[in-house]
Amino acid sequence: MPITAHEIETLLREAFPQARISVQGDDGAHFAAEVVDPSFKGQNRVQQQRAVYAALKGKMDGSHGELHALALTTRAPD
Repeated sequence: MPITAHEIETLLREAFPQARISVQGDDGAHFAAEVVDPSFKGQNRVQQQRAVYAALKGKMDGSHGELHALALTTRAPD
């Protein structure tokens, strides 16, 4: 079953309750997300993106993942 932008946003909000989150995409497989969260302060981009992928709880794992592609922008607030 395809995943929705709302479901992705819900998963991210559970993991990053203080974040500013934006998710776009409506084809069920390809999305873009921006996550701006204070917990990212002092982390490099790879660490930030790993945290986001962990929050997606396996939705992108392997060929059985519900989410095929996610263009991801992460950063700490200014």
